[in-house]
Amino acid sequence: MPEFLRKLSPLAFLTLVVLVAVTLLVVTESFTGPVVEKRLQQQIIDQMEGMFPNVSDWEFEDDLYTLYTNSEKIGYAFLATGAGYHGEISILVGLEDAETVKGVVILSQTETPGVGSRITEPDFLNQFIGVSIDDIALSQDGGLIDGLTGATISSRAVVDAVKQTAMDKVAQIEGTE
Repeated sequence: MPEFLRKLSPLAFLTLVVLVAVTLLVVTESFTGPVVEKRLQQQIIDQMEGMFPNVSDWEFEDDLYTLYTNSEKIGYAFLATGAGYHGEISILVGLEDAETVKGVVILSQTETPGVGSRITEPDFLNQFIGVSIDDIALSQDGGLIDGLTGATISSRAVVDAVKQTAMDKVAQIEGTE
């Protein structure tokens, strides 16, 4: 075997291994991607139904759920995303109307366990219930939401994401009615 072919054989072998690995990843994702998406949608629906126990039907359009009970509109729900201390925080927000929060649920987060992860606790999340969108801010900033000691970045990420996304969605709602 010529010298240059002997030197290229490890490169060819590694290229083949990478191609096989990438192909297997693509095939695996094509099977698991829809399953993961379906589970996320079911989690959102379950949380919406917990927040709005009377919901009998909903429409989903432009990233906004419009919720109904017997054809009567009872609220809205949407996803908000905040940049926490350790990564993205995914939040489900429910609105009773175009002004009032019905509830907030953290769907996923990667905050520090025991510190920032306390954003998932009812004591923090229940502060949002019944609050006007205009009053959603940390109390240190003049709002009605008390931040978590030692987790200011996480608290602020949730508060800011909920408020900003709610304001955007209210503008969307008012633009379609």
